[in-house]
Amino acid sequence: MRTAFWPWLAALAALALAAPAASAADFSLRFSWAGIPACQTLSPAFELAGVPAGSKRLRFEMKDLDVPGFRHGGSTIAYERNSVRQGAIAYVGPCPPAGQRHRYRWTVEALDPTGKVLGTASAEAVFPP
Repeated sequence: MRTAFWPWLAALAALALAAPAASAADFSLRFSWAGIPACQTLSPAFELAGVPAGSKRLRFEMKDLDVPGFRHGGSTIAYERNSVRQGAIAYVGPCPPAGQRHRYRWTVEALDPTGKVLGTASAEAVFPP
């Protein structure tokens, strides 16, 4: 009986090494300001990758890196797929003074059913593009 156990264990170990689970470090976010008007509330579309297993909600927040005290806000939505449609996030849109370009950072936290943060991803872009 002892010899039958080892081939099974070796096969299980090989499978675990061949297909590692996605970790919070794999979580990433992409977006573009293309088509987003200044001083409006229309949020960009987002593409996510490596969303941690067990995620039920996504909490988005945007910050102006050039005026960090201004609160642009964000919102929490249900996690359904790895894309979030344009306009899905409630926030105060980018509105740098005329002739200026500001750097903005979107941060998303993946939350489990209890609200525990499973992973965080962020992406930055200049507005206007």
